[in-house]
Amino acid sequence: IDADKLALKRKIQESLARLEQQRLVSRNGDLWFFLTNEERDVAREIGNVEVSSAEKARLLCELLFDDILQGSTRIRHRDTKGDYDINRLLDGAPYKNANHELTVEIVSPLGDDWDLLSDAKAVLRSSEGNGRALIRLAEGERFDIELTLYRQIEKYIDSPKASNATPSLRTILLNRKDENRERRSRLREQLSSMLLQGDFYALGQRIELKSSNPTSLFDELGNYLITNTYTKLGYLKHRNPDPIAEIRAILQADEISQRKLALGGEEGNPLALAELREFLQLKASNSRVILDEVVNRFTGIPWGWKPEWEVVLLIARLFMAGEIKLMMDSADLEPKAAVEPLTKSARFKQVSILKRKVADAETLKRARKLHQELFSSLPPEDEDGLVAATRSRLAGWQSELKGFAPLAASKHHPGLAVIDAAITLIGKQLAIADSFEFVEALVKGRDAWLDLAEDAHDVTSFYKTQRPTWQRLLDALERYVDNRDALEKDIKAAVALGTLESIRDNPTPWGVVSQIEPLIATVDAINEALAQGKREHALLSIDAKIAEVLQALDAGHADAQLRNRALLKLQEFKTKLAGLTSIPMILYLRDQAGDALDIAMTMIDAATPVVQPGRAAEKGADDTAIKTAPAVITPKPTKVIRAADITPKTYLETEAEIDAYVTQLRAKLMAALEAGHRVRIQ
Repeated sequence: IDADKLALKRKIQESLARLEQQRLVSRNGDLWFFLTNEERDVAREIGNVEVSSAEKARLLCELLFDDILQGSTRIRHRDTKGDYDINRLLDGAPYKNANHELTVEIVSPLGDDWDLLSDAKAVLRSSEGNGRALIRLAEGERFDIELTLYRQIEKYIDSPKASNATPSLRTILLNRKDENRERRSRLREQLSSMLLQGDFYALGQRIELKSSNPTSLFDELGNYLITNTYTKLGYLKHRNPDPIAEIRAILQADEISQRKLALGGEEGNPLALAELREFLQLKASNSRVILDEVVNRFTGIPWGWKPEWEVVLLIARLFMAGEIKLMMDSADLEPKAAVEPLTKSARFKQVSILKRKVADAETLKRARKLHQELFSSLPPEDEDGLVAATRSRLAGWQSELKGFAPLAASKHHPGLAVIDAAITLIGKQLAIADSFEFVEALVKGRDAWLDLAEDAHDVTSFYKTQRPTWQRLLDALERYVDNRDALEKDIKAAVALGTLESIRDNPTPWGVVSQIEPLIATVDAINEALAQGKREHALLSIDAKIAEVLQALDAGHADAQLRNRALLKLQEFKTKLAGLTSIPMILYLRDQAGDALDIAMTMIDAATPVVQPGRAAEKGADDTAIKTAPAVITPKPTKVIRAADITPKTYLETEAEIDAYVTQLRAKLMAALEAGHRVRIQ
């Protein structure tokens, strides 16, 4: 009773600590349990499990950010109801994503600089960068020991040895797992107390926070951070309950007066609009600004206008008031076409913003006059209408010329240079998205447009109306190739051919296309007359060969099948000759008819062999009469002798040359006969 209780408590604690250190007892909160021999062995093995500082930091992050703060990655501002993402740091290291503007760092007793983090250093650390808050946790009793022991037990239970445990060891491990479950709960409670009792700093200031639980404390710290980081947050006084619906309504407003009404009054947020105007005046006057860039800027420090749709709503109001223009895919956006890209955040990077310039009245007048000269129609008087009408007509013109380009690029077709120049010029004009620049470029290039219009009109007319005549020209010249040598001997035909070729090679033949038909008619008449003579001679030659075949067929009493086979090729050649105008082809078929004659004769001879009667009877050794079979005479093969091949001379000019030629020819003929051939002279 009279003992010193404090000293006695200290002695008991020291004794228990020794027992725990020697693995004779285990501690679970305020309870100690004596261990069996097997439990002591397990306790020693658990104590030997290595736990790195990174593992403890990861466990502490899970307890703090996931368990206690419920995994919250954003804070809702109480006044504006906007949600703001935050970076979460523990002892200087980020936990999961850390690419946001606002940062809350927690410094724990496990950190290397926790002991050294004085008030002055904490204030300085919280002022680094923008939007930074710092929490220095209070000290916790046995916190590091308990955290380490929790991780050691978890790792031991998950080890291969534990997976192959005996029944008794499995029981011990289950008990340790239950203890660890309670230990994690105690660690959460202890951490919550350390958080509530910690020191708080934000934006270079020490602040006092009083909250009953960590969640509300974190929310209060975050609201302080948002309010004091985003110093222009108050410029956006009125927030729309459904900004996306409001964006749609504004973009679909028909009346200009209704569009401009959106800029007036408190609902238009005049301070925010003035801020946005100033930025666009500076950035978007001479170059485009991406919508995504504007949204990121004004949702960031020092504005913080959340949600992002509030910024887009301001852009939509300026757009409908005619102060800016929106562009996408190098084309100006009309209000109704802008609804979809302005209400889908994924499209923000595709939308550009430009301060709008307006053409003066004189420039518009000149542009309208040029439009009338080019397209023979008056465009609308306003700038947007004029640009839209001109763009539409130019696009149609370009499309039409592109349709002609593949044919113009083919051989012997004119106008490719004009088409390419027109497509290039039109393409450059259509690529100008800004209406002011579009009108300026149109007026500046007036002379080039008028010259191009004249040339392009000729090309268009050619491919629309004159192309069939041109194709007849090309077909005719192709048709005359075979007879070129014969045609050039005729003066009239030679002149007409030369003229047709000069027209074909003319890069701008528009004015002489009308001459093509008469010239073709002239050459056709002469070509047909030349071919007719050759054709008649060839037909007579083939008719003679057909007659010869018919005579052989009749002599051999050939049947209908043999007649058809023997005459088929010759009749085919005769049919082909009837429609030919190519002199080389006519001569070729005439020569081929000779080969067909040989084949027909051979076919007839093979089918009707010549029979030589045998002797009536012969006496055998026994004086009996023996009949002998008739002898079959094999048909003679045909040998073709080309008379022109007998001598290398083209002309025979003397009697001696003629005698020599006749002698050589006779020798060739006799040699063929002696060899058992029948001779066909060609």
